[in-house]
Amino acid sequence: MGDTLEFNDIHQESKGSWNDGRLRFSKQSVVYKSHKTGKVDSIPGPELSAAQWRRVCLGHGIKLVTSTGHIYKYDGFKDTDFEKLSAFFKANYKLELAEKDMCVKGWNWGTAKFSGSLLSFEVSESPVFEIPLSSVSQCATGKNEVTVEFHQNDDAEVSLMEVRFYVPPNTGDDGTDPVEAFAQNVLSKADVIQATGDAVCIFKELQCLTPRGRYDIRIYPSFLHLHGKTFDYKIPYTTVLRLFLLPHKDQRQMFFVISLDPPIKQGQTRYHFLILLFSKDEELSLALNMNEDEVEKRFEGKLSKNMSGPLYEIVSRVMKALVNRKITVPGNFQGHSGSQCITCAYKASSGLLYPLERGFIYVHKPPVHLRFEEISCVNFARGTTTTRSFDFEIETKQKNQFTFSNIEREEYGKLFDFVNAKKLNIKNRGFKEGMKGAEGYSDSDEDQHDAYLERMKQEGKIREEGDGSDDSEGDSDESFNPGEEDDDVPEEYDSNASESASEGEDGDSEDEGKKKKVEKKPKKVEKVVKEKKERKPRREKKVKDAAAPKRPMSAYMLWLNGNRERIKGENPGISVTEISKKAGEMWKQLGKDRKEEWDKKAEEAKKQYVKAMKEYKESGGGAAAAAASVTKEKKKKGGKVEAKKKSVAEKEKKKEGGNESFKSKEFISSEESSSESDHGRSSKRKASDDDEEEEAASTPASSEESGSD
Repeated sequence: MGDTLEFNDIHQESKGSWNDGRLRFSKQSVVYKSHKTGKVDSIPGPELSAAQWRRVCLGHGIKLVTSTGHIYKYDGFKDTDFEKLSAFFKANYKLELAEKDMCVKGWNWGTAKFSGSLLSFEVSESPVFEIPLSSVSQCATGKNEVTVEFHQNDDAEVSLMEVRFYVPPNTGDDGTDPVEAFAQNVLSKADVIQATGDAVCIFKELQCLTPRGRYDIRIYPSFLHLHGKTFDYKIPYTTVLRLFLLPHKDQRQMFFVISLDPPIKQGQTRYHFLILLFSKDEELSLALNMNEDEVEKRFEGKLSKNMSGPLYEIVSRVMKALVNRKITVPGNFQGHSGSQCITCAYKASSGLLYPLERGFIYVHKPPVHLRFEEISCVNFARGTTTTRSFDFEIETKQKNQFTFSNIEREEYGKLFDFVNAKKLNIKNRGFKEGMKGAEGYSDSDEDQHDAYLERMKQEGKIREEGDGSDDSEGDSDESFNPGEEDDDVPEEYDSNASESASEGEDGDSEDEGKKKKVEKKPKKVEKVVKEKKERKPRREKKVKDAAAPKRPMSAYMLWLNGNRERIKGENPGISVTEISKKAGEMWKQLGKDRKEEWDKKAEEAKKQYVKAMKEYKESGGGAAAAAASVTKEKKKKGGKVEAKKKSVAEKEKKKEGGNESFKSKEFISSEESSSESDHGRSSKRKASDDDEEEEAASTPASSEESGSD
């Protein structure tokens, strides 16, 4: 038999929830490591006093009892593991792995037995259930009743709040109350926090970022007391998981981070981390509330009676000695600015990301600690807002994703080298190794084939290289400029219209009212001309020549046309959109050798297209298309000119009709008499034939005025 036995996916019950982990038996010790927290429990082999094998809900389990009274229970073994474990225990620990049956009768009358830190409720010498007294938060007594309350665990889907035991009245003459005796047995091993005795030391008004505020920290032998203006927190040292001492990027402040499991609670809020912020310049002289012999005996030289120095150093030293855990500091990583952290944003707030020797920690809102062993892969992604930054994505084995965004691109090289040295799985590694410096990062989606994007790129290259006919045709096209048409047909209030009105007078006598009207016209002209200049010319569509050679298809489209029927046959009833989606997936999975075959076909088709287009131009095909485009444009322009003439005529007719509707008979007769004397004004409307001259002469003067207005 080997020196060690190792089992994966073993469960350990912790305050109502099951934690997965790995259990290893060796000659020297029994070691259990939690997958969730990374916490390691080690039981020395010589301390084991008893071992039981029993049937539990998740298969089979082992209960280990130490000589100090501690009890450890592990579940998740198979039935076939009993023989291996029994032989291993006999050979290495000199223990008999005894089989113990559980009582499943469902009776509620039994015997309560206290064994170390475990309360066992038994019926006929068989345990019904067991309560770890370390999970008890409070114990209350009644007349014949004892109520046991439990610590709550957020990870447990269903939580047991309390258990009540009915204790029958004692008929004996020993004088002890059975209820009080039961309660005392529970409280002697329960995890009930009471601030009894004096504090070892007190730190006044420390700045705390999480939970936010200023707190007095009172250090007791078994727990930590945070006393604030609003809230108080009592934190047992057994719940402290890790300690971190992290320098701020400004090199003037220090973070001291305490990781907690389970977290402290305030209403529905859970604080998994305590984050204290210190200034490096702040000094403190501290005297412990113990004599020198007690300090030496308890802390074995880790602390002294009187200490002085920077505040953050003293707090960290005291916490390290009381919690008995190492303080984690940043490793060899050094960023672009020379600091040991990277400025980034997580969720909605900005903070600092510290690459450590065994993980990453982000402070401070919300704090995140990720160990390398729980990271599945990392990814460098292009920033969403600007190319001057990138995102660093971390995906855990539990499929949780953490995205640290807005990292300066100068940090890319340092961070990539660090991740690569730690042998973490980089999701888009192929893009990094072929690129240099900060431009090495790419989008996380670029490692997937995008058929549409490839097709667009291919068509864009073809337009640049072989589609010269479109450019030549575009040079011969006439663009439509609305302002240029004003020379042909003057509109009402146009500058041309005012000039023609003033030129036609030739010194003829007019009354002062008419002169004033002519003088006012240029003001209105300026406004309209300004508005016309602001109009932008429209881009005209190019005429497509049906006789021109067709552009070649990309490699993907050639492959799709060749395999479309096969895809339909393999997937009967598939829709058109689903065919495209299926084809994209198949093309992505296609090997390089197969893709090269279609790339060659696409290249050949492109060469044939360029050759055919050259022959087409030499035969005059492009010129015919250009001529057709010019003809079409002229027709369009002619139609617009006619439409403008028609609109001007309609406006004049409307004004004429409007004036006649309210003029009196005297005003009309006076206008008719004056029309004969004003022959000079009507002469400006002469046309090429005599019919038009007669028509101009017979036009009333009122229509001329309305037209000039």
